[in-house]
Formats: sequence, structure tokens, C-alpha cells
Amino acid sequence: MVEVNTLYPKLEELSLNAWPALETMVYDGWLLRFADGYTKRANSVCALYPSTEELESKIAACEAFYQGKGLPIIFKMTPFAEPHDLDELLEAKGYVAQAFTSMQAVSLDKVAAPSLHTARFDEHCTEEWRDAYCTLSHQGEKAKETMTKTLSKIIPTACYASLYLDNKVVACGLGVVEREYIGLFDIVTDQAYRNQGLGEQLVLNLLQWGQEKGAKYSYLQVMKDNLPALRLYEKIGYHEQYVHWYRIKE
Repeated sequence: MVEVNTLYPKLEELSLNAWPALETMVYDGWLLRFADGYTKRANSVCALYPSTEELESKIAACEAFYQGKGLPIIFKMTPFAEPHDLDELLEAKGYVAQAFTSMQAVSLDKVAAPSLHTARFDEHCTEEWRDAYCTLSHQGEKAKETMTKTLSKIIPTACYASLYLDNKVVACGLGVVEREYIGLFDIVTDQAYRNQGLGEQLVLNLLQWGQEKGAKYSYLQVMKDNLPALRLYEKIGYHEQYVHWYRIKE
């Protein structure tokens, strides 16, 4: 694995590239991301790099930018957010910590090969994949529209994977390869087909595809309260690297 102190910011950059916002503004070391409110990760301030401006006024400016877009102000926090006292200051300002998420990674030479070979891979988002994902994840038309725009902006090589059983899509997910890593996103299994190992087979198929595209490692993000998913990824071989969370003003 890459040395820990260089891996963390690299994983942040990779995940931001893999799930782009519709609009991005760079502001004094921070990335302000806007995507019509679809997903926190694409509609939040990412405090990635050191700041030079006075922090109070900088936060106020960010609040104004999001207010101008008609969006809630959300900060994505990591243990290495800049500056280091940002989380404490946001808490003092009434921002509540939510959606604690585990960033996990695995070396692909330690991952098993899939045993089910009924996956279809498309390197562009097809209408069939999009509709299957939105059906399985219960997304409405507004979310589907914004997601379609988001996916069209992915620059690195992407894979839209669908796992078939009984001539129907029972699981689907997205893989994005950049700099020898494949990031996994939007992994979902049909509720009627859960607890049969199909989510695991979808992931293993995606990881195999990633290896064929030059990936040596994988990363993913999973909510800390999603115990079934945490167990699945632990079984495959993923290990937590760090936890990120969101500060939202209520």
C-alpha cells in the first residue's frame, strides 16, 4: 500500500474525481462543489488544502455561495481537513456532524476472483444501467436527472456493471479507475435477492475489471452505520483508512 501520510489526500482526490460535481469553485485551498443538491459529497465544501484567508470570513463567504445556489451549506470533514481547527469552529457555529463514513482500501492481489460470471460491463452510462440503479435504490425522477448529468462528467475510465440472475439485473454498481486505483460507488442489490452473496459477486467482478484496466488497489466509502455493507467489505478484504463526516447547519 501507499504510505499512509500520502494515501489519505490521494484517496480524497480520487474520490472527488470519480464522483464529480456539476459545478466546482476553488476558493483559497477549498473546493466548493455544487450539484443541485444530489448527494452530500457533490454539494459540499471540501477543505483539502491549507488556507491563507481569515477563517470566520471565509466560512461566511462559503455560506453566501451556497445560499446563492439555494442549497444548504455543508462541509465535508476529514481528520486532515485544513485548517486543523475547522471542525471545532464549525461545531461552535451550530454545524451538526452527520453521515460518518468509512474510507476503506484493499490491495487487489489479496482479493478473490468472482465465481459468478453473469456481469455486464459498459464504459458509458446506458439507459438500462441508469434505470436499473434508480429502481434498485428507489431514486426519483429528479435524482435520476441530476445523476445522469453527474455521471456524464466523469473524466477517468468508468465501468457501469450489472449482475444478472434469472434474466434480470439483480445488482449494479459503478467503478472508476485512476492512478492504479479503482473506486467503487453506488453498489446496490435488489432487495428480493439480498443475503445470497450477489453483492459480493458484483464487487469481485468490478475489481477484476479494474485489474484488467491497470488497477492495483481499490477504495470505497461506506456509512459507519451500514453494518451489512461493512461486513461484506471486510469479508472481501477492505480495511478502514480513515473516517470522514459532514458538518451541516441546522
